[in-house]
Amino acid sequence: MNDKQRDVALFRYSLIREAADESLTIRQRGRLVRELAGHDHAGPNGRRIRVARGTIDRWIRAYRAGGFEALAPVSRTGEPVTDKRMLDLAEALKREVPRRTAAQVAQIVRTVEGSGPSERTVQRHFARLGLNTRPDGTPPEAFGRFEAAAPGDLWTGDALHGPLIAGRKTYLFAFIDDHSRALVGYRWGLSEDTVRLEAAFRAALASRGVPRRCYVDNGSAYISKQLLRACASLGVRLVHSRPGRPQGRGKIERVFETVRIQFLVEIEARPPADLTGLNRLFTAWVETVYHRRVHTETGEAPIDRLLAAGPPTLPTPAALHEAFLWSETRTVTKTATISLHGNAFEVDAALVGSRVEVVFDPFDLETVEIRFQGRSMGAGIPVSIGRHTHPQARPEAAPPPAPTGIDYLGLLAQRREAELAKSINYSQLLLPNVEPPAAHDNNEEAQR
Repeated sequence: MNDKQRDVALFRYSLIREAADESLTIRQRGRLVRELAGHDHAGPNGRRIRVARGTIDRWIRAYRAGGFEALAPVSRTGEPVTDKRMLDLAEALKREVPRRTAAQVAQIVRTVEGSGPSERTVQRHFARLGLNTRPDGTPPEAFGRFEAAAPGDLWTGDALHGPLIAGRKTYLFAFIDDHSRALVGYRWGLSEDTVRLEAAFRAALASRGVPRRCYVDNGSAYISKQLLRACASLGVRLVHSRPGRPQGRGKIERVFETVRIQFLVEIEARPPADLTGLNRLFTAWVETVYHRRVHTETGEAPIDRLLAAGPPTLPTPAALHEAFLWSETRTVTKTATISLHGNAFEVDAALVGSRVEVVFDPFDLETVEIRFQGRSMGAGIPVSIGRHTHPQARPEAAPPPAPTGIDYLGLLAQRREAELAKSINYSQLLLPNVEPPAAHDNNEEAQR
């Protein structure tokens, strides 16, 4: 599956993901499909398109039968119209000497047969057979240099495995602007998950604006429905690289190499006490060193190139908040309730039997909003709360508290010793420079 096919598959999946739920009744699914077919949608190329109901039904069937991969369009290959005998001869000539090019093989065929297929026809035939090798017999690898035309045209995101801090492994989620090489968003965390990824992405959006495209790999955090929802909400086209084909992420890999040899080498020599310290030091290094040093390829400092077109247009706080809410779909029960990770909420009775979207902050499962066909139906009324946060929303471990220096038991021991000192019977001690009274003889007493 190439990038274009993956974009189309992502668009189709985002369109049918609710309607493809097998728990829906035929009537519920029909209602959802009719609703989808009655509206325009932003297609994978950015243009508004309308999808027929029959097409949506076909995509649902394909997804159920073959999963996400089945939603990708099939490459169309026509049957060759050239004489099969000449194509077989061309194949034999190529296998005989793999270093022969398509042009050379076409010339040999024309020499032997008096006529023959064109160079381009032979080239396409070799490609179908997997014989389109270079003169040395190895497959061609043509990856031209690419650079986005302007800041914000393309961001690339990836994760870097970092050092142990306070006994815990750390991970850096980062996004760079392809045009300027600036680090637009970054965050060190203790987990390689969606929550830490969204923290870095949200910081980038809040400070550097909304990009047109975002290019990421196929890690679990990057293919999550939460990230897909955030990008769709803000109009960002999310593009995934093909598994095992990381071409296009070379720039961020070079940035990570710079992080290793200029920042992490100092961390190894003098590690911070906790994750907060690591993020503080990294921010200082990015903003004072990396962003201000002239880049060897662009000839400009990343921050200067990023801001050359003027300050970016930032999303409103409301739009940013909406983008990073999570959502799940639920069917309203006959008692007008829905369940979300052990919590039960009462909803509008008119929604009984309907498939609704439950929107919530992953760190606050006590408050949810109910939406039906894109319209808000109000907040769900808590009936039973068993969880306060989403199972995947694990906060970073708090740093150990700073020692107070108070030795409580030692203070008690000192106090006890002081009390004992005060309780000594001083009447039993001899006063200094005072002689004890002399004992009197009985005879002397009698003489008196």
